[in-house]
Amino acid sequence: MLLVLTSDNEFRYHECMLTQDFFRGFIKLHILHHASKEAIYGIWIIEELGRHGYKLSPGTLYPILHSLEKDRLLKSEDKTVEGKVRKYYKLTSEGKRRLEESKLKVRELVDELYE
Repeated sequence: MLLVLTSDNEFRYHECMLTQDFFRGFIKLHILHHASKEAIYGIWIIEELGRHGYKLSPGTLYPILHSLEKDRLLKSEDKTVEGKVRKYYKLTSEGKRRLEESKLKVRELVDELYE
């Protein structure tokens, strides 16, 4: 596929979209990693990702969580906590398999980048 850019603005747009795609992938890996350790919920993961420098709104996070659930990498369960219903997400067996596969690819990439 050949990408032809006709202006600086178009280049910046495509550069921005590529950066967003990279970060979205990192965010998904963070989510799968944390969901492999314990059940997680939206606000907690927003705060946790914030500690890593990501600034996510619920409007950005929840579609990612829903897509991971749709892809059967996460499974949700509603729990009532202090009178409020909260949706918790846990890693599925397919999610675990994909996370382990991704970790190997990340290690390979990092090793190559820093050799």
